[in-house]
Amino acid sequence: MNKTTKKLDNNVVKALTIACELAKQEIVGFEWLTHSANYANFPGSLVITCVLDNQQSLDAMLANQQEQALLNHIQQQLLKVGILLKNVKRHVFFDTEQACLLSHNGDWKRRLRAN
Repeated sequence: MNKTTKKLDNNVVKALTIACELAKQEIVGFEWLTHSANYANFPGSLVITCVLDNQQSLDAMLANQQEQALLNHIQQQLLKVGILLKNVKRHVFFDTEQACLLSHNGDWKRRLRAN
């Protein structure tokens, strides 16, 4: 990773860390998020995976319309570090610890690679 790419990735991490901490405070069952990107095709290649503890928490988040607030947090924090996503919904996906445990024996590295 060259210096420019490393700086860009650090800015993404900084922004997503803030969004993650906000989500932990606001959304029951929210645990963590992660990202991946091909920086040669950035920001189009940015993929953010938000992880909740189980399907019940994910369903409740969606039913309570907290998804939009989370998407707004992510978009706002990325914008603060100079990253504009035209349609944040295309970049953010939701998953659960429960689903990973059932289908990939808790191996997130393998699960994220499969998606």
